[in-house]
Amino acid sequence: MYVILVYDVKQQRVGKLLKLCRRYLHWIQNSVFEGEISDVKLQELLLQAASFLDKEEDSILLFKSRTEQWLEKQVWGRERSPLGSFL
Repeated sequence: MYVILVYDVKQQRVGKLLKLCRRYLHWIQNSVFEGEISDVKLQELLLQAASFLDKEEDSILLFKSRTEQWLEKQVWGRERSPLGSFL
């Protein structure tokens, strides 16, 4: 599946969540990730995140699609981290 993950966490947890998400998805913007991921890997990511997030203060938003082709992406301004830039 293709996902877009967005998070809003307290500053002391930002670095930890950034490192975790980078292991599974492509970083495209501050606190925003996207990419192909299996159900198993997504559950793994979310379980690891749940181990240090505070559900009263932090949030993760997850947008899912079967494939990237069903999404239309428009970038206005400079794309912070375009797909393929890490290859």
